[in-house]
Amino acid sequence: MTRLRRLPLDVWFEPLIIAVIGIGYLLWYRSTTFTATEQASLGWDNLRTTLVAHIELTVVATVIVVVIAIPLGIALTRPALERFEPIAVNIANVGQAAPAVGLLVLFTFWLGTGFRTAIVGLVVYAVLPILQNTIVGLRQVDQRTIEASRGIGYSGTRTLLQVELPLAVPVILNGVRTALVILVGTATLSTFIGATSLGTLITTGVTLFLPKLLISGAILVGLLALTIDWLGRLVELAATPRGVS
Repeated sequence: MTRLRRLPLDVWFEPLIIAVIGIGYLLWYRSTTFTATEQASLGWDNLRTTLVAHIELTVVATVIVVVIAIPLGIALTRPALERFEPIAVNIANVGQAAPAVGLLVLFTFWLGTGFRTAIVGLVVYAVLPILQNTIVGLRQVDQRTIEASRGIGYSGTRTLLQVELPLAVPVILNGVRTALVILVGTATLSTFIGATSLGTLITTGVTLFLPKLLISGAILVGLLALTIDWLGRLVELAATPRGVS
């Protein structure tokens, strides 16, 4: 019990919420009568394919965003490139400010429909949180700590890898968590451009006026977002150096 109290509130409370919602949905699912279309959409074979496709969209987009945004954020905090920081952040902000559906549809005119177009749209939409948090995390490292590491003979690269980045990890990973949650929700819109996702359940429910299918899709997306956010929080907690809050 003492160990549980030492953990941050969200680490143990969020899985309780996930469990309550998940159990509540299962109880409702078992006690509800579905139409043939609803049964086909929510059957395990079809649901598994849809869920895996949604997770694949989210994971691939996240990996690409991380590969782009973290190195770019690091580069923009170096003296040689820091003058370009406002330009890069403002460009990334354009993707975040644009309506997600409009952004995805816009890319279809260039790339056509399907998985690839959805990935490009999601990447553009989710760059800002990770880029901004990388910059903020590195900027908040105490300059005296950096000077001390250089004073004991560390090179600039070694200081970055062994001092700055470890101290910036909590902020950077918080940005990754934010991007993941954004991507889980936004990926539902990819169904409008021909990419399979849990959004298919929602759009089918709306189009055919099947509220049970619509509710199921919304709950499953919510559960997936909460689960990924919680897993990201565990990674953030494990990767944060001791003594760094």
